[in-house]
Amino acid sequence: MSAFPPPGAKAELEEGATLTPRFDRDGLVTAVVTDAGSGHLLMVAHMNAEALRLTLDTGIAHYWSRSRHALWKKGETSGALQTVREMRVDCDQDALWLRVEVARPEDTCHTGRSSCFYRIVRTDGDRHALETLEIAKLA
Repeated sequence: MSAFPPPGAKAELEEGATLTPRFDRDGLVTAVVTDAGSGHLLMVAHMNAEALRLTLDTGIAHYWSRSRHALWKKGETSGALQTVREMRVDCDQDALWLRVEVARPEDTCHTGRSSCFYRIVRTDGDRHALETLEIAKLA
């Protein structure tokens, strides 16, 4: 038995009161993660049903690592645990927004930054380049 009921009709997805996440063909749903205090974008990750259930049950963010093919409790080794302050679901329940408090903000990204989004894409004619924000690295 699944931890979540299967998605229903469009009206139920969009207006209903039951969480029925629409996992993709790989069994994942996208999670956008922001800092609950500042609102800054921290990361984008994916959750399978087990990660979502553990997150809801514990209040600590869990994800599915697509590269390691493993369940991932964010911050378990670094100490940068993400305590979920609020979770929202989008209109058709195929994306989540987590507002979190991070125990060690400098370890949000494995690069030692407070956000995984520390580069700006600059376009000059046909050339696209990445500009690294100097203030982003905390450690």
